[in-house]
Amino acid sequence: MPNLKDLKNRIASVKSTRKITKAMQMVAAAKLRRAQDAAEASRPYTERFNAVMAGLAASVGGSDTAPKLLSGTGSDQVHLLIVMTAERGLCGGFNGNITKLAKIHAQKLLGQGKTVKILTVGKKGRDALKRDFGSYSVGHIDLSAVKRVGYVNAQDIARDVLARFDGGEFDVATIFFARFENVVSQHPTAQQIIPAKFEQDADADVTLYEYEPGEEEILADLLPRGVATAIFSALLENAASEQGARMSAMDNATRNAGEMIDKLTIQYNRSRQAVITNELIEIISGAEAL
Repeated sequence: MPNLKDLKNRIASVKSTRKITKAMQMVAAAKLRRAQDAAEASRPYTERFNAVMAGLAASVGGSDTAPKLLSGTGSDQVHLLIVMTAERGLCGGFNGNITKLAKIHAQKLLGQGKTVKILTVGKKGRDALKRDFGSYSVGHIDLSAVKRVGYVNAQDIARDVLARFDGGEFDVATIFFARFENVVSQHPTAQQIIPAKFEQDADADVTLYEYEPGEEEILADLLPRGVATAIFSALLENAASEQGARMSAMDNATRNAGEMIDKLTIQYNRSRQAVITNELIEIISGAEAL
């Protein structure tokens, strides 16, 4: 049984930890508002952009002159997995859920005899994949110095990915990220970006447009931007999901620390009372002996 000094030191230590987790929760809450607003503001643009691209892609169909970013290389043997996680931890299962989905996808592809290459965005994803899939890594993008994610960061990643595609390094590219729903719910998501896949909404506007120049020329110009747009949207969703997960995790840690302090305080008081009782018994016994 720990003595009174040990219990007192442990109570003080847990109280210090509670102050830190409470502060981190408040910081995450402040950052969450900005990140959530940015993610939600980008969704209408992304949805409308994808709707326009879906219409163009449908009109081009399986044309032999369709851009490679839409039609593909004619093979699906080599897959590039772009795993996007946070640069920092202490955000619950946010990073682990994304890497878990990527691992399942990679194992499935390897089981089918496909070649897997992994490009990581965020230190936590790289660290989590290093042990089992380190040999499949082809690069890492460090965003630790970026205070607030911008479109320029997505463009840099897109240029890297497109250069690899043009160089014939892969046939299919898929990004892994967490789609933000609310503070306690972030959904790990896998989205194929090369070859581009656009799902046309049944309720979408079916107005026919005439394009000048032709659809194929417009697609050739817009598809690289579509890759950057998808990556930017994923970065924004990740930023909001990370702060939401961190806020929830730090709130749980703060409450757990409070419960631990209560239990330790009760144990401290009981131990202190036992020491006082023993001292009284010794005093009374000594007095009776006289």
